[in-house]
Amino acid sequence: MRVLQKIGASKQPIRNLSAYIQWMANHNASQDAACASSSSQQGESALGPTLKIEPDVSSARVVPLHSNGSPAQKVSIPNLMWDIAKRLCQILSLVWDIAKRLCQIVSLPRIVGVQTSLTLTRSLRATASPQMVALGALEFDKVFMIYVYLAGKKIEDVSELHEEYIRSLHSMQMERFESDIWHKFGHKFIAETDRRKNLDWDPSKASVYHCNIEKADDSVVTIFKGPYREKKRNKLQKVVGDDNVLIVNFSDILGHRNVGDNIDTYYSSYIQFAKDGIMLGLRRYRFLTYKDGGKEKKRKKEGNQKFSSSVKCYFVRTESGWDRDEPYILSSRTIDEIRKMFMHIHTAPTVAKYVSRFSLVLSKTTTLLDANGLSSVKVITMDDVPCKDKRGNIIINHGEALIHTDGTGLISEDLAKKCPSSVFNGNLSRTNDLQPLLMQIRMFYDGLAVKGTLLVDRRLHCGTIVIRPSMIKVTPDPNLLDGQSFNSLEIVAISNRPRRAYTNRFLITLLNYGGVPVDYFLELLGKARKDVEKAFHQTSDSLEVAYNHAYKDDSMSARMILSGIKPEDDAYLQYQLSEMIREEREGMKLGRIPIDDSYYLMGTTDPTGTLKPNEVCVIHENGQLSGDVLVYKNPGLHFGDIHVLTATHIPDLERKIVGFSKYCILFPITGPRSLAHEIASSDFDGDLYFISRNPQLLEHFRPSKAWVQRNPPKKTEQKKPQDFNGPELESLLFHEFLETRFTPSYVKSTAADCWLVHMDQLLTSEVQESQHEQEMIKTKMLDLVDIYYEALDAPKTGNKIDVPRALRVKEYPHYMEREKFPSYHSSSVLGKIYNEAKAMDEQSENIPAINISVLSCFTEEVVTKECREQWESRYKEYRRESSALYDDGKYSKEERNSRFPEIYQKYRRMLYHADEFNNSRRSCNEVFGEACAIYQIVYEYALQQKNVRLCGFVWKVAGRALCELHAIKRGGETVLCSHSVLRDAFKKNR
Repeated sequence: MRVLQKIGASKQPIRNLSAYIQWMANHNASQDAACASSSSQQGESALGPTLKIEPDVSSARVVPLHSNGSPAQKVSIPNLMWDIAKRLCQILSLVWDIAKRLCQIVSLPRIVGVQTSLTLTRSLRATASPQMVALGALEFDKVFMIYVYLAGKKIEDVSELHEEYIRSLHSMQMERFESDIWHKFGHKFIAETDRRKNLDWDPSKASVYHCNIEKADDSVVTIFKGPYREKKRNKLQKVVGDDNVLIVNFSDILGHRNVGDNIDTYYSSYIQFAKDGIMLGLRRYRFLTYKDGGKEKKRKKEGNQKFSSSVKCYFVRTESGWDRDEPYILSSRTIDEIRKMFMHIHTAPTVAKYVSRFSLVLSKTTTLLDANGLSSVKVITMDDVPCKDKRGNIIINHGEALIHTDGTGLISEDLAKKCPSSVFNGNLSRTNDLQPLLMQIRMFYDGLAVKGTLLVDRRLHCGTIVIRPSMIKVTPDPNLLDGQSFNSLEIVAISNRPRRAYTNRFLITLLNYGGVPVDYFLELLGKARKDVEKAFHQTSDSLEVAYNHAYKDDSMSARMILSGIKPEDDAYLQYQLSEMIREEREGMKLGRIPIDDSYYLMGTTDPTGTLKPNEVCVIHENGQLSGDVLVYKNPGLHFGDIHVLTATHIPDLERKIVGFSKYCILFPITGPRSLAHEIASSDFDGDLYFISRNPQLLEHFRPSKAWVQRNPPKKTEQKKPQDFNGPELESLLFHEFLETRFTPSYVKSTAADCWLVHMDQLLTSEVQESQHEQEMIKTKMLDLVDIYYEALDAPKTGNKIDVPRALRVKEYPHYMEREKFPSYHSSSVLGKIYNEAKAMDEQSENIPAINISVLSCFTEEVVTKECREQWESRYKEYRRESSALYDDGKYSKEERNSRFPEIYQKYRRMLYHADEFNNSRRSCNEVFGEACAIYQIVYEYALQQKNVRLCGFVWKVAGRALCELHAIKRGGETVLCSHSVLRDAFKKNR
């Protein structure tokens, strides 16, 4: 207290308060106590050192204890010194609280993390229990699984987890380790479905560690989940390592509705985690950022039903009391400093942009250039191309200059060739021989954060990237240019061959409003119906359906067909095709109808500058297209969001500029306004555009005037990061997260639903007879369009948007299936499509049930008694696991969907001793024998239960082996063929 009184009396700034307290204590003491004195000071002022000082508390280290609690024999520190060190560290937290308050009073420039990382680390060690110390010898995945199995219990409260036992786990293989801790204590605290058995430990895949914070009565419980496996990592994981990132879910509080009035309840319950972080053993994780993944309509539709929140909160490890966690790239860093190492985010103009732009580190990506690669690249900033009037004057709208090149730049061909030939959401997929034409990127470069697209340009010198100001989301701070920065160029997606295009409700109504007759959409619906009905009769049609829905079963149905299994011969294949067809029919009710001569392509701007304002260049399968095309972008709601443009050939474009890659649409950089901005307020940072050459659409559609924002954007006073000191900003960011998590906005979905109802009324004959009523409805729709587009940008602008009561609707058309609201029977195009599709569903319900029969080539295989008994036991275990996932509504649909692939992977590894059949080192005969055993056991049980769905287990686990065996037994010549080639041959992409 005397030291603190001196600080208050001095009234002078102190850069590092905890270090200063330590310095003063040592300066005034006649001899060293528990903590060794600070190193020699130079240039000391009346207030001591102004440079950062790390207090040395090396004597306050953990001393290993025997299991009986007595000190270990090899002790170099006297017991008295150990006790003094413990007492010192116990009062450290009290000093820290006082220090924080003093820092807030004098508004220090560096307030976050005034307590040094070294001090915190040593305090963690000094107060650690013997069990905690022993955990430090284990690899992190073992430590994490122990905490998963503790389910919120303290390690010291579980008698089985004594120091000697924990140390014995060090040398265990992972599978044995899991079994051991499960039987030792895990079975007491968690359900068997939550076991993490036989996990895929492939280091190329990302490990994702979850933490649930749950309010139970008067206490808050921390429960760890995982680890889960994902194919790709984000920038944050790549830099700090998977195990240093926690995805944290703050649970709903029972009895509290998620409305604005209750946000203070959540804040008071959870703010401690923002202040103190989350402890995992001797590791401390602190709040870093969050991201809202969407699912707004799903949240609104499901209401109070259990589902996983789309708002993900990320905590990052900042310190640890375990020696094996050092060295660490973030050691001795505050959260503020950590963020600045990714980008100079403190330069963001508003708190809203601070949050949205830092979330760029959370995009799943493939690294094209790491820090070393990027250091040899020349990054050039080129001005955006402004929009000009006929006189050449730059057009200003609401105080800002309009530009044509919003979000797009250029890249040299040599760098583009380093990119994998197919990437989506950071995942690698099918390949070809050409580099991508256009790539969606994130670039982090000396504090700079860039988001947008890069078009290949052969005219650039090798090793060159051209960015534009519109791509720069965070600018560098010139005062920090010498600081450490995590530089890289990351790929999110590239211009792939497009999938088959489908309509949607918004597109159908806009096309119908523009003159496309109702009968044409019903014709498309009828054609789609015939296509899906053919799936059971022709192999080519079956393969088409199977490949169009390959994501549902990892192409297993297609593999079964290609191996020679016919739908009429196997009940499960029939069932899978039926489910795929049912899904297509459900989509038809929602207006999702396949349409020919249409596709979605990523967009950018014309690098030649030769396209006229109403022209585009479309590069597709066979090169550049010519003629009229319809261009639209989801989720466009304005009458003028569908444009009729002229696809124009640009001479020598491929040979001189972009090369011979494909699949892109180029927009002009001439005219008074960007065409992309006219179409649903779009840009070129990765948006996909709907392009159609469909003759019927082009013949009948008549475009309306393009969207123009009628009212200036809201200029509400925004909070600036620079207006807050460290703790205040961290508290504000956490409060913003809680608001996003627990008071979600439904403005977008409400505006879209109300717009659709008004459009439905506008398209009916009753309203069409009244000009006055039409104009009233159009006015409301235009207001809703502006609200919707404002709401799309609300996370970045920080504006609070709402749908006025006057624009809301009281009843909904029957096809929207809003059971809790009054409805009316609609006679519009969507109503007729819904009625036709529903009639198809009713007819399909009359189809006889699928009879389960077995394939003789799998049942004639002789299976040993030992093998059969082993897989019977495993299958019973699987049934227990899968049944538990549906019990008592404990798991949401999203959680079940994530758990089942892990369960199947576990049994695949049991069969193949590898991740998949083609990676197995077991003999084929051994694998075939066990696969047939699984087939016989599963199909016998499915016959007994009269449930064809139960057959799925064998195909999800042993499917590839069974397909191989069936092809061999079927005989005939087989041809080696790339799976992606087959998929492209049978899947409808155009």
